[in-house]
This record gives sequence, structure tokens and C-alpha cells, in this order.
Amino acid sequence: MSATADHAESLAARLGFQSEQVVQEIGYDEDVDQEFRDEVEELIGNDLVDEDYDDVADAVLLWFRNEDGDLTDALVDAAELVDEAALILLLTPKTGRAGYVEASDISEAAETAGLSQTRPVSVGKEWAASKLVTPKAAKSKQR
Repeated sequence: MSATADHAESLAARLGFQSEQVVQEIGYDEDVDQEFRDEVEELIGNDLVDEDYDDVADAVLLWFRNEDGDLTDALVDAAELVDEAALILLLTPKTGRAGYVEASDISEAAETAGLSQTRPVSVGKEWAASKLVTPKAAKSKQR
């Protein structure tokens, strides 16, 4: 384990993005955190693919605002774009910002969509991120 690598680890890496991944971005608009997007692209070594990408992605970057519709539907759709146990990073505006999504709404939508959620992490001045994954154990019990 390299001490240099550990200390230099970016936020994107700590959230679970890896080199050479195909990351599909959903909900892009002019209000997203461009610095974080750039950090993800630099780490994966590729451009993010957009909503029209028609293959299975390694991870999803989902920007969601309260006025964007039904969060549960958005999470179910995102989960269908990736393999089991892949990373879905849900980014929502922070408390008090336009488009803010209540933490209880995120938790309920994630649970309904069959996803496990981590605690929110700050991504820039305006956005918070919740890391969501499909629980492996839940999937294997359903088979």
C-alpha cells in the first residue's frame, strides 16, 4: 500500500470511481458542479457518457433536483443501467439550495429501489452526494 497514493486520493476515488470505468451521467444541467465532473473524468480517463448511452455502464452519476420528477423512478432507471453492485452516485442540492431533496425522501426512494445508501458527502459548494449500491446479499437471496 503506497502512502503517497492514499494521501493523494481524490474525492471521486474515495466515492468509488475507478480508472477505465464507463460512467453514465444523468440529469446534467448548467447547475452541476463542473469541477467534480472534471475530477471524475480525470480519474476514469474518459469522458462521461450521456443519457443516450446504450450499453451497460460501470457506474452512474445522477444529478437530481426536487423538481426533476419521481426520485424512486430515477433510481430504478439508474440501477437498470449498471451491473449488480455497481456504484450509483446520487447528487442533490444541499440544504437550502434550489431543488433541495429531503434526506428522508432520498432514504425512502433508495430503499424502495432496492439500493443501500451511505451518508451524504459534500461535493462542492452546492451539491451533496449519496453513494448507492445494489446489495449483493439481497440479489442472491432473490434467485
